Amino acid sequence: MNKIELGFDFKGENCVKMQSGRYICVVANTMGSAVLRLRDEQNGVEIFRYKDDCTIDMINEAREIWGLPTLYLPNRFENGVLKTSDAVYQLPINEKALGNFIHGWVHKRPHEVECYSTEDGKCVLVTSYTYDEKDEMYKYFPVDFKISYTFTLSDRDGLTQEIYLTSNSDRALPVSICTHTCLNAPMCDGGQEESMRLCVPIGEKCELDDRCLPTERLLPLSDKDLEYKNGTKMPTLNDISNDMYTAVMNKLDGEDFYGAYVTDLDTGIKICNEVSKEFKFWNMWNDRGFNGYFCPEPMTAMINSPNLSLDHETSGYCELLRGQTFKCWQRFFTKKD
Repeated sequence: MNKIELGFDFKGENCVKMQSGRYICVVANTMGSAVLRLRDEQNGVEIFRYKDDCTIDMINEAREIWGLPTLYLPNRFENGVLKTSDAVYQLPINEKALGNFIHGWVHKRPHEVECYSTEDGKCVLVTSYTYDEKDEMYKYFPVDFKISYTFTLSDRDGLTQEIYLTSNSDRALPVSICTHTCLNAPMCDGGQEESMRLCVPIGEKCELDDRCLPTERLLPLSDKDLEYKNGTKMPTLNDISNDMYTAVMNKLDGEDFYGAYVTDLDTGIKICNEVSKEFKFWNMWNDRGFNGYFCPEPMTAMINSPNLSLDHETSGYCELLRGQTFKCWQRFFTKKD
């Protein structure tokens, strides 16, 4: 069965519900096109952070830490400064403790539903947000753009999210995209957090200073870092605070797999997050480790990337001219050994 329901009441918010085979997915276009729920009903797997007793007010207090919010511009900019090839912008400091601007604003805006369909054994939903002078952030960042998302849900492939960022400006548009992926812990109905293990394909560690900004040093992996790479990392019940790494190829069932996955050792079920090659970094964070979720965040560019002296090949930073589009994608699915 493939079904899309517009105006679906999710805790009092009008959302879009998609259902395909064993998966159900709830997208809140009015809340930055965040995926507020993704569930494998057949295997009893809650993929993104979800609680029956959470309210929309709770989610709105901190949209970055519920479900799958997509961030532009993501993570931290030192002192709120954003330097492009043709301008310097001063963004407001919204991380007072560290003196940075953090996470952008697109995930806080209502988005439009452009189109939807249920064809060829899948559900497809397209949402978008057009940024221009009507946005309150325009006085800080007068660079017009459109960002759109295509969500495709199918029983065979799970949830695929395609992200398109298009410049509508004569000024250089900085490109840095991240999803603040909030995976549920425990992941399986009736499961145990201590039975979860995270595998992330990491190459070198990006050293961060005490403001969580890159020092521009890339470090070899320590034994602790290697827990991510060899799949023995317990993603909660310990504090993970901005462990950032370059991305490399992983293996899944002996095949190349450019992405991360988490395994429930008791059931053999995996949540898999495949990403496109545009995502060149992983940043791990778990909100001190005892709040029922963790975030393996794929990023197209380093934290503070426009302001770094690193070459763009190393930092992942790039820019768009008017009419150019940057595309990246990721996919979430479950599998059982």
